[in-house]
Amino acid sequence: MNFNNTNSIVKDLTFKKKAKSKIMKGVDKLAKAVGSTLGASGKCVIYEDTMGRPVITKDGVTVAESVVLMDPVENIGATLIKEAASKTVEEAGDGTTTATILAHSILTNYYQYDGWESLRNIKKGIDYSTEKVLEYLEKIKKPADDELIKHVAKISCNNDSQLGNLIAEAYEKVGKNGVVLMEGSEDENTHIEIVDGVELHGCKIKSPHLLTDKDNHKSVLEEPYVLIVDSPIENIRKIQTILEYIIKGGKSLLIIAELEQQPFATLLMNKVKGNIKVNIVDLPGFGPSKRDTLEDIALMTGAKVISEELGDDMDMIDPKVLGRAKKSVTDKRSTILTVDKDPKILKDRIKAVEKKIKETKDKYWKGLHQKRLAMLSGLVGIIKVGAYSQVERKEKMDRVEDALYATKAAIEEGVVPGGGIALLNAANIVENHEGAGELILLQAIQAPFQKVLDNANMIERVDWAGEWEEGEGIDVTCGCVKNMVDAGIVDPILVTKSALKYAVSVAKTIMSADCVISNIRE
Repeated sequence: MNFNNTNSIVKDLTFKKKAKSKIMKGVDKLAKAVGSTLGASGKCVIYEDTMGRPVITKDGVTVAESVVLMDPVENIGATLIKEAASKTVEEAGDGTTTATILAHSILTNYYQYDGWESLRNIKKGIDYSTEKVLEYLEKIKKPADDELIKHVAKISCNNDSQLGNLIAEAYEKVGKNGVVLMEGSEDENTHIEIVDGVELHGCKIKSPHLLTDKDNHKSVLEEPYVLIVDSPIENIRKIQTILEYIIKGGKSLLIIAELEQQPFATLLMNKVKGNIKVNIVDLPGFGPSKRDTLEDIALMTGAKVISEELGDDMDMIDPKVLGRAKKSVTDKRSTILTVDKDPKILKDRIKAVEKKIKETKDKYWKGLHQKRLAMLSGLVGIIKVGAYSQVERKEKMDRVEDALYATKAAIEEGVVPGGGIALLNAANIVENHEGAGELILLQAIQAPFQKVLDNANMIERVDWAGEWEEGEGIDVTCGCVKNMVDAGIVDPILVTKSALKYAVSVAKTIMSADCVISNIRE
């Protein structure tokens, strides 16, 4: 091993109290910036983008991503907290600010109690209390009716009633089997379009090189051809005829298949060079259920599923097997295809799937068939976000994206009281324990509620909480005490749970650190 590599980056080592102090400075700075956006009275943040242009936002994840600190150790602290935020938004679509505030509070309180008990016992106490809180949240959740869905959308849009109502209207129009996405409008008007389409769950971005919209982490193809293969593609020669056809016509191609490393790398290289417009996704699952779903997609796009198991020759793939979509949008969760569904063609398939649902007793298989039915009968709502300037459009689109994910989470899993009240009420089940870990989490889960009041200049009212019934809190828009669910001040339970889980996970990791190794800046 060569320890004298002149190309190595010189490192700086920081230990113990100095390391912890600098880490916390970074955490403090990030939490202060992100936390300022929380709640109905949260403030906007102005940041400078990579081109030096000012951008105004009230979106927590956008604020977090824009923070890069001068001091390398402080920046490591901030970056670690960003991980909790990004994991939360990846799972639930929202909750960045809550996750940041929770992680910050856990760490702040940990350093106050450091030395009371062993780190092992403190972590054990935090884990125990976290499980109790998560159980409590499940116990108090409520299904989201149409009115609550409107409120979730409005709150997630930072209390923009117009945008919130549009999002709720879009979900109402597409129905329980539909999906809603967002794109920029060509003018200043924000409106809804409803089209035929399908969401392919789990067909997510496989490489950053496939992105066409790096700001929103998406791959968007207009009027792509669709190739569906139910066998692994081991060599690029297998699909060479298809690729030549696409390149010659200047078209785009969506490949739904499992690609081995060699063809995948070759396609990526050609995509980066601009030789071909392509995106590659792989449908999760295996066996008959996967094949059935691929056949459903083929029926909707006009494609033919290529399968070696069924006798198709992978060396003789003809462009005639390609289907077509109006548009494909792939992000970190799924792929949404906008297609022209022919009711006559789909009618028999839908009847067949409905029959399978009735006849199947096994819960697993019944669930798979229900997903197929949803895919075949679903619609796609497109919210076209308009604004008078590019800066305003970017800010609105950030808010709409958060709201779409949060609304979907509320529809699927239900809601809990918002404004930090669900976690505040959960503190009652932690109070009976006096270990350091329990006390740390007890104080942390009250922090989001306190920050909501602080941003509304009502922090002095924090002591009122002891007089409230369960589920009651302050509506900071009027300063009134209300039942939060009745007032429509709610959060999707998935958002609250995800924020807590990932905040605890990242905070415990930072607690264990006694040394930080950072790159020396010139």
